[in-house]
Amino acid sequence: MSGHSKWATIRHKKGALDAKRGQIFSKIAKEIIVAAKQGGGDAGMNPRLRTVLLKARSVNMPSDNIDRAIKRGTGELPGVIYEEITYEGFAPGGVAMIVELLTDNKNRTSAEIRNVFTRNGGHLGGGAVKHLFHRRGQFLVDKAKVSEDELMTIALDAGAEDMTTTDAGYEITCDPAHFEAVQKALDGKSIKPDTGELTFL
Repeated sequence: MSGHSKWATIRHKKGALDAKRGQIFSKIAKEIIVAAKQGGGDAGMNPRLRTVLLKARSVNMPSDNIDRAIKRGTGELPGVIYEEITYEGFAPGGVAMIVELLTDNKNRTSAEIRNVFTRNGGHLGGGAVKHLFHRRGQFLVDKAKVSEDELMTIALDAGAEDMTTTDAGYEITCDPAHFEAVQKALDGKSIKPDTGELTFL
């Protein structure tokens, strides 16, 4: 309970909000560490890092947290090193799944993922389902930010493959090779996507 005073209510709500923001910042920091480890700490030369930095700025992550995560990834600061791992398998009913995750302990994570799949009636299988998916760039843009025709013109001119309208907004799909070009085209028109990521579809 937050109590009966106004301050107690504010403190209670702020504490919950701060905890949620902390979880988001922690997740993004791990992504920054991996991106910096794989492609270097220069966002101009590392498109993956540039994408994660856009995500960090969209949630107002403090710049000192961002700098610290980049330095950890490049080895300038000591800290936990995260690895990116991909698991393939089948969920109950034969549903194909690809699980991408970051971990600081490959062996522990492998055992935990295998346990989750087995306990829920699924099974892992390396190389079993990746051929069913295609790696694609995906952006989600709020309908209030731009008209459909204008966005379609911008996206297709930049190399996007498709644009669909959903309840959540406009969904742009592109080849991973054109991801950065589409991102730059959106930035050039001051259109800030809600999400922008490379994913399996």
